[in-house]
Amino acid sequence: MSWILAVETSTEWCSVALGRIANGGALECLVRHEHTGPRSSARVLPAAGELLAEAGIALSDCAAIAFGAGPGSFTGLRTACGVAQGLAFGAGLPVVPVNSLMACAERVRLGGEGIPALPPGVSVLVALDARMDEAYAGAFRWDAAAGEWQAATAMQVCAPEAVSQPSAPFWLAGNAAAVFGERLKATALALHSVPDALPAAPALVSIALRALARNETVAPEDAMPIYLRDKVAQTIAERQAVAEQRASLAAAGERP
Repeated sequence: MSWILAVETSTEWCSVALGRIANGGALECLVRHEHTGPRSSARVLPAAGELLAEAGIALSDCAAIAFGAGPGSFTGLRTACGVAQGLAFGAGLPVVPVNSLMACAERVRLGGEGIPALPPGVSVLVALDARMDEAYAGAFRWDAAAGEWQAATAMQVCAPEAVSQPSAPFWLAGNAAAVFGERLKATALALHSVPDALPAAPALVSIALRALARNETVAPEDAMPIYLRDKVAQTIAERQAVAEQRASLAAAGERP
């Protein structure tokens, strides 16, 4: 199976992976996964170069470029999309946009690193801190017959109290539970929580390989991020209101 280069910068992590299906059917990935904060744009291309050199291949030897399309940080999504487009244009490769929330669900499905096997029929609700006192959320159900994720709820960006939960039993993935505590009602209802399941490039590779097998790619010029939020910054008054709410909750002994 050909290699896929994947870039994910929708959070404060710069995650780049070069992966393929190895002999025996296992996913094989070379990875750079680093907490870069706002400096992902400066690190992503060097990381990709390191992985290509480590594998001993050229970019043109890859079958496609995958990127984390969001939802997520506005700047991070533009970085990942722009890098994927530039690399794909230069190497004459197709692009695979990957839903960043689905990548979190895929991280749970792949397991390892202390994550138990996802039970059959159990959905994964992903909730990520979206800043501005909101969460990005969406639930997914693994369809074993189709070998792919199906949406169990619509994607949304909303206050943590308003996050929709799937009707079936579910696991909770993502950092929103740690950020919002009891305000995220799904925390108390989930069968199991995986707070460290953030969007990461190896999960993008896994999803993109399946998409590539189904010829679900786009031309570089057609690659677009997934924006759930039109507004990307709070006013001073809105930031002050959020700060006062958190201070009030803290004074009352509740987790903000």
